[in-house]
Amino acid sequence: MAIAVGVATYFDSARVASYLSIDTRAKEGRTATKGPPPVPVTVATVVQETVPVLLRAIGNVEAFRTVALKARVDGQIVVVNFNEGDPVKKREVLFRIDPRPYEAALRQAEANALRDRAARDQARSQERRYQELLQKNFISKEAYAQIRTNAETAEATAKASQAGLENARLNLEYCTIYSPLDGYVGKVLLQAGNLAKANDVNPLVVINQVKPIYVNFSVPEQNLPEVRKYQSAEPLLVDVVPPDSSMPQPSGRLIFIDNAVDPSTGTIRLRAEFENSEAALWPGQFVNVSLQLYEQPDAIVIPSQAVQTGPDGQYVYVIGADMLAELRRIKVLRTDGERAIVASGLAKGERVVTRGQLRLGPKTRVQLGKPAAEAG
Repeated sequence: MAIAVGVATYFDSARVASYLSIDTRAKEGRTATKGPPPVPVTVATVVQETVPVLLRAIGNVEAFRTVALKARVDGQIVVVNFNEGDPVKKREVLFRIDPRPYEAALRQAEANALRDRAARDQARSQERRYQELLQKNFISKEAYAQIRTNAETAEATAKASQAGLENARLNLEYCTIYSPLDGYVGKVLLQAGNLAKANDVNPLVVINQVKPIYVNFSVPEQNLPEVRKYQSAEPLLVDVVPPDSSMPQPSGRLIFIDNAVDPSTGTIRLRAEFENSEAALWPGQFVNVSLQLYEQPDAIVIPSQAVQTGPDGQYVYVIGADMLAELRRIKVLRTDGERAIVASGLAKGERVVTRGQLRLGPKTRVQLGKPAAEAG
């Protein structure tokens, strides 16, 4: 009886082992049939749109006009009528120089002018009387010539006195210094109480006009023919990216192409003018400049991160309806920031991989993740 039980136990164990072996082989078969898991990727759709053809450069902002304000008469500054950095209007009073010495000089010039005009009038009257006497032969021609000379001398003296009077008036006016333009004042270089000298080397203050304003920049000389070609048709648009992204992007127009290429850098200097109504641009700033040459219609555009470079050139991975990756050779016309404009190799509506290319190969099965704009 014990032998029978042992034989039965042996056969049961063998049957279980056989079942386990069959189950293991079935699982291995299913795994072999299934293959590797799909590779997760992010894709973007190829679009066709009108895109501007741009030249990008670093520009430097320059004031439309700059005036270094200087005194035209000597004297002590008694009033500084503005705060540093303030906007000022044309004809606004900025400085006053002590006018008392020039008021006294004006009064003296007025008196001299009155005296010399009286002497002139007397000499004229005497010259007329002597002319009548000469006509009657009561005096000699030599005597009349002397009287006439005296009258002409008195006339010249009166004119000199009048000129001195006008100069005295000008000097008094120069004691009040006005702003010659609308702009912003800088640091006051000579405070109230100091002695100003006429036409001194150092100015009293510097004023910059910033509305409108210039932006100077340079592009490679290879682009000069295109710039001149399109500028001859109509003024080219120039955009500036301000340092503060919350401010509006200023737009201007190209107004100047230099008459010579800089031989040391191989670049040509350009200048654009901006209205700058909100003072977004400030003299001395360095800004990113985009010069638009023309607009390219029906351009094929993809994210620049989708483009890969291999031994045979540039390529992208295209995902078809079967969710398999296809390596596609393309030709990139140019790159504009985060966008690539494709000359050939892609069509509108196709899907290209923008993230996950390193794990892909031809015919690799993929799994789509979030779109590029949502990934993150």
